Amino acid sequence: MGTMLVTGGTGTLGRQVVPLVQAAGWRVRVLSRHAQDRGDGVEYVAADLLQGDGIDAAVEGVEVVVHLAGGPKGDDIGTRNLVQAAERAGVKHLVHISVTAVDQLPLTYFKSKLGAEQAVRESSVPWTVLRAAQFHDFALKSVQAMAKLPVLPVPGGLRFQPVDARDVADRLVELALGEPAGLVPDLVGPKVYTLGELARDYLKATGKRRLSLPVRVPGKAGKVYRAGGNLTLSGATVGTRTWEDFLAAQTHGASAKPLGE
Repeated sequence: MGTMLVTGGTGTLGRQVVPLVQAAGWRVRVLSRHAQDRGDGVEYVAADLLQGDGIDAAVEGVEVVVHLAGGPKGDDIGTRNLVQAAERAGVKHLVHISVTAVDQLPLTYFKSKLGAEQAVRESSVPWTVLRAAQFHDFALKSVQAMAKLPVLPVPGGLRFQPVDARDVADRLVELALGEPAGLVPDLVGPKVYTLGELARDYLKATGKRRLSLPVRVPGKAGKVYRAGGNLTLSGATVGTRTWEDFLAAQTHGASAKPLGE
């Protein structure tokens, strides 16, 4: 087995991906802002995707790159820098995590994500792109923030297909161990929920009570959401773990913090 580089390997998704890659017999290198030995058999290398510093050294000798690193802005720039380094290093397969409806929503976050995806798809490195729905973890942070307000704002018409990070990790590693496949079917959760339903489930799980206030999402993004343009209702790969499963694990899991924290 060769070496696989995982960017964002210490994040929500990366923490699930790295041990699966190790279990498959590959050497794992993680790109992060600070190199450190954690005693887990992983090689950590310091690099800055936005500035371009250290990327060539990070991809040297790497056969497969799994690109998970991302943030609220600059994903297009960082991914372009990574792609160029991967081309110079002769990487054989670049696997990239993208977002469902990345080409539908006129929001700055999605424009940056779309630019990152395009950088991968235009690369000379053989590639695979997986678009995934919002993670349960992201949905949880959203409803936690909503529940901190004295009145719960419930944007009408917003529906989501939250997917479990473990399902995404399983699929990404499956793709990384296979041949480059281009743009593969989206990965979504097994159920569609309104944002109000996600929030009410969270309130019930934590024993909180809130009055709710219907609000309307304005502009082009609101129209896309109300039309279900952010959903993948056919042709998708479907995860196995539901939002209810995730909430139950967060509430009752032995190692999990209480949801209200």
